[in-house]
Amino acid sequence: MSDEIGHHCGIALVRLRKPLAYYAEKYGTPLWGFNQLFLLMEKQHNRGQDGAGIGSMKLNMPPGEAFMFRERSTSSKALAKIFGGQHQKLDKMIKDGIAFPEFPETFKKHFDYGGEILLGHLRYGTSGSYGAATCHPYFRKSNWPGKNLMVAGNFNLTNVEELNEKLVQRGQHPVFDTDTQAILEETGYHLDSMNDTLSVDAATEGIPGHELARWVGKRVELPKVFRLASEHWDGGYALAGIIGNGDAFAMRDPLGIRPGFYFADEEVIAIASERAPLMTVFNKKASEVEEIKPGTILVAKASGELEIERFADDPERETGCSFERIYFSRGNDPDIYSERKMLGSLLVPSVLKSVGNDFSNSVFSYVPNTAESAYYGFMEQLRLVRRAEVQQQLIEAKNKGELTDDLINELVMDNWPKGEKIANKDIKLRTFISQESGRNQLVSHVYDITYGVIREKEDALVCIDDSIVRGTTLKQSILKILGRSKPRKLVIASTAPQIRYPDCYGIDMSELGKFIAFQAAVALIKERGYQGLLSEVAQNCKDALGESRPTLVNHVKRVYENFSPEEISAKIAELVKPEELNGDPKVEVIYQSIENLHEALPDHSGDWYFTGDYPTPGGYRVAHKAFLNFYENKNGRSY
Repeated sequence: MSDEIGHHCGIALVRLRKPLAYYAEKYGTPLWGFNQLFLLMEKQHNRGQDGAGIGSMKLNMPPGEAFMFRERSTSSKALAKIFGGQHQKLDKMIKDGIAFPEFPETFKKHFDYGGEILLGHLRYGTSGSYGAATCHPYFRKSNWPGKNLMVAGNFNLTNVEELNEKLVQRGQHPVFDTDTQAILEETGYHLDSMNDTLSVDAATEGIPGHELARWVGKRVELPKVFRLASEHWDGGYALAGIIGNGDAFAMRDPLGIRPGFYFADEEVIAIASERAPLMTVFNKKASEVEEIKPGTILVAKASGELEIERFADDPERETGCSFERIYFSRGNDPDIYSERKMLGSLLVPSVLKSVGNDFSNSVFSYVPNTAESAYYGFMEQLRLVRRAEVQQQLIEAKNKGELTDDLINELVMDNWPKGEKIANKDIKLRTFISQESGRNQLVSHVYDITYGVIREKEDALVCIDDSIVRGTTLKQSILKILGRSKPRKLVIASTAPQIRYPDCYGIDMSELGKFIAFQAAVALIKERGYQGLLSEVAQNCKDALGESRPTLVNHVKRVYENFSPEEISAKIAELVKPEELNGDPKVEVIYQSIENLHEALPDHSGDWYFTGDYPTPGGYRVAHKAFLNFYENKNGRSY
């Protein structure tokens, strides 16, 4: 993605199923689980750079001793700060004769993260503030063990105000902060209620006080708690957490919008937002790592048993986020790598049409680095197309008796698709200059070019991109740099379709007026005299937001209804073309079609940012609010 768009958050959970002494003997350290948590978070560092947090629980601790712990940081090197700081504390304990590596029980007693359950979170903030207090895990404390609740998640809810109002009507006093707080308090309410009910049952059965917490803890039903708590949650979510009774859990929203994976063996249960980190850190095959099914919750009981149950009814369809596959998740997952290659291959017909099927006078590349996998798929398909052409031409020449060495050289050697590394991204330049013009000058040098591979005014230059959101980096940097090679034509081909609508389920894409596809449609509306359309759409959006029951009609679609995707792409090319390139070369922008997207990602149909078809009512509210923000010239997120 040439534009900088924030990633989703990342979650990680490690539940040890053996005593610490087992890991000390087998792996040489009682902190094997703690170290695995660090690796699992480091391998998902792509998912959030705003901060990080970890939590832990020690099982079967005696009364009076702490058993749940948490640390959070918003440092630019949060993982190093958190884990490095904890290892420094442990080193001091060892030096002072408090903890002894040869006696793992001393690690559990004195080191906060010497527990059997370890929780981690990487944050990219899409709502609320950005202080350490808003980093996960969130922790709801109580001196009743089973009422302690620690939660970390990758999610965004669209109806936080409604959820908070329900808490107020119930008689609670929530702090209006983030959707995380809303989830924590709603879950905590039902968890408290279940604990209280079980405590009454325990008293009826004459359970003595010193056995009460354990008796109640064994009977807590987390699937029931979350079925009640999540009844009104509108959004996408993947949650992981710890309950003070010793249960750990992970769950996904019923539509499967946010991803989640797990594996379990005799040593450990591990959970993460992505499959590949679990494979790498724990040396597992792809077949050994399973997807958390939408609408289900995994509960690692205090006993170490794993239970999997549904907490929500089956939806009509699952809508896994396609952007996870196109861009956000790490590309070393075998399925994602294959899907990205296919997305690239499906661009071949449109690109060949753009360059006139002229292989000998075209150079193919990619920008930025995240588009590399798609580029490989594109080049594979391009070569297959060319190979089929050559084969047909050779057969025809042979049948006519015109097959010569010169013809073979011309067909096979001189007209083969040429792939080159054209754009190189330099280190991120600091925009320390306050004036806008100065910042733009710096941005224009984020990329550099490989000189000498393009024949001036002869070769067309085609660059594969994985998605184009705002077009800012294209205009201010990439096209300027690529234009220095003076190609006869410059083509940017996006493996994703046009991003036309805001996201409200985790991606930081909610300001409609900043989308280059929306800007292009508005420009066409003004050019063709449809100005009244915008005021009509604004009124439609305002009326929809005023309805007591949310509408499932996206009125923003009217902005695009008079124009074909090709017309909008052509206008986008005009808008992103830098003034320095007003003459040659001609710039063309090609987007993936919706049909091709679904062909490449048959199991991830979430496409609301492309089509405007949202999977929950809250999505339509966000789209309408985003349009009104644009129309009324207001900045800021629309949720």
